[in-house]
Amino acid sequence: MLLQSTCVHAASFKGFKTAGTKPLPSRPCPQARLIRRRVECSAADVLREAPEAPKGFSPFDRVSVLSEALPYLQQFRNKTIVIKYGGAAMKDPTLKAGVIKDLVLLACVGVRPVLVHGGGPEINIWLNKLGIKAEFKNGLRVTDEATMDVVEMVLGGRVNKGLVTLIQQAGGQAVGLCGKDSNIIRARQMVEKDIGFVGDITSVNKDLIEALVKEQYIPVVASVAADPQTGQALNVNADIAAGEMAAALQAEKLILMTDVPGVLKDKDDIATKYTALDIRSTRQLVADGIIAGGMIPKVECCIRCLAQGVAATHIIDGRQPHSLLMELLTDTGVGTMITG
Repeated sequence: MLLQSTCVHAASFKGFKTAGTKPLPSRPCPQARLIRRRVECSAADVLREAPEAPKGFSPFDRVSVLSEALPYLQQFRNKTIVIKYGGAAMKDPTLKAGVIKDLVLLACVGVRPVLVHGGGPEINIWLNKLGIKAEFKNGLRVTDEATMDVVEMVLGGRVNKGLVTLIQQAGGQAVGLCGKDSNIIRARQMVEKDIGFVGDITSVNKDLIEALVKEQYIPVVASVAADPQTGQALNVNADIAAGEMAAALQAEKLILMTDVPGVLKDKDDIATKYTALDIRSTRQLVADGIIAGGMIPKVECCIRCLAQGVAATHIIDGRQPHSLLMELLTDTGVGTMITG
């Protein structure tokens, strides 16, 4: 069901809770026309394109869902939202097509999405085909020269252009890029970690992205950067790339689409999910060992974004159908929202 809600955001961001209500914006919302100049998409179009409703879900129910979404559509109209997409959420073709349709729907109603992607599973497939062993050290891919060639080929070519094609098939307009284009993402090699051509992001050039967004294109950016001094391609973490992009663009939100439902008190029990956190409580959960392993760099990425002016960050499960829309456009959310 389009925009069906399964979890509840906390009403208060002081400390953290596992239930509550996500508040509507307190500042005045601009009057919104739900039609874009370049990609025309009316409420009727949204209804026609929505998945077939289950039995008992009437046309009135569908209109009620759109009515619930209206305040959020008004709040986010003409606002930039950076979305990181990757991991298991990209493996299933049907699921991937659904994510892309939701992205295009957001663009249709006036949101300005920027998609930053990784593609680890696809990289592993091609490394295996070429007889190159995938190696990791402290969670980072060891990227020698041969591996870097594959990373750049897969992310900047196959994965990136595949996403662009899906967006355009869904009725949107997208431009595929990688961090090397127009020096969008500059990085330096992490020579001290002895993991090859892996980069630490030093700066983001937002000019090209802003120009594309202004003309209502959806930028699709692969997480490959370049060292501005040597021109060497560098493999960079897609979560960090998305976070730095959001900060540079002063985006309204950063959304990390991951393989987990959000931040969990008990990693094996979804009922223990924190629906809303602030920076202080997030750091406390890290200190207490509740946030651990691969979730640590994700929340650190969120904290850096918030410190640089991004209004809110979200960690959601990209494998859940319509999770992007449910997190943004309903009174109840599906992931963990972290604010300042």
